[in-house]
Amino acid sequence: MSHQSNLAGFIIDCKTDDLEAAANFWAAALRMQKIALPGDEGTQYVRLQDPNLPLHIEVQKVTHESRVHLDIESDDIEAEVQRLEALGATRVKQIHTWWVMQAPTGQRFCVVRKKN
Repeated sequence: MSHQSNLAGFIIDCKTDDLEAAANFWAAALRMQKIALPGDEGTQYVRLQDPNLPLHIEVQKVTHESRVHLDIESDDIEAEVQRLEALGATRVKQIHTWWVMQAPTGQRFCVVRKKN
């Protein structure tokens, strides 16, 4: 049986010391509600939510240059990573349970665990 994968959402990477200000801007710009995340996760991410959109959107504090990246969710991360490698993507770094990948065209994206 093959695995299932789909677009999970977008992550707005912000090279900033003020995650709150970055999240305030993007929440207002996208007309979305900010949702604080618990614990250590809340120091790196702020979730943005629109009840009419099923996509997962977060503002993330990063040390690299600011950019937007997408997440692909899968019920079998390793199988999806191998499928993407066969298409020309490369593994960049494993973080916790997900992989940062790079497309043959240079864009970075993540393969994450499918949420139930």
